Amino acid sequence: MDLKSQKQIAARVLKCGVSRVRLDPGRNSDIADAITAADVRRLVRDGIITAAPKRGLSSYRARVLMKQKTKGRRRSTGSRKGRVAGTRKRAWVKRIRTIRVLLKQLRDEGKLEKKTFRKLYMISKSGMFRSKAHLTGYMEKNNMLKK
Repeated sequence: MDLKSQKQIAARVLKCGVSRVRLDPGRNSDIADAITAADVRRLVRDGIITAAPKRGLSSYRARVLMKQKTKGRRRSTGSRKGRVAGTRKRAWVKRIRTIRVLLKQLRDEGKLEKKTFRKLYMISKSGMFRSKAHLTGYMEKNNMLKK
């Protein structure tokens, strides 16, 4: 007995997908007689046709992945999302350029000797200074500026 059309009508009536429509297997003859939406509505009211509950999304896989990540797994370049490395580099470029401009200005003004300029340039290249203010504080603390 083909009850495909009844299932489709029931899906429309119940406002759910065809896969969620459940038909009572003992009442197949009654379901086969239902050819209009009104007939199907009556069967729904009687409890012969029902809608299965919605299936939820399991968070099992997400929990497994998080467990792996806490162990330090899945951290290689292929697993990364977003532009973390790019932003880190941009921040570095912005910082180092301002520091180098300041050092060159101080050298050209005669406030820094060539030797101290070279020393500070190389130290800043290694990433020692967090900011321009950090560099100026370091120079003042170590009396590197000429009066």
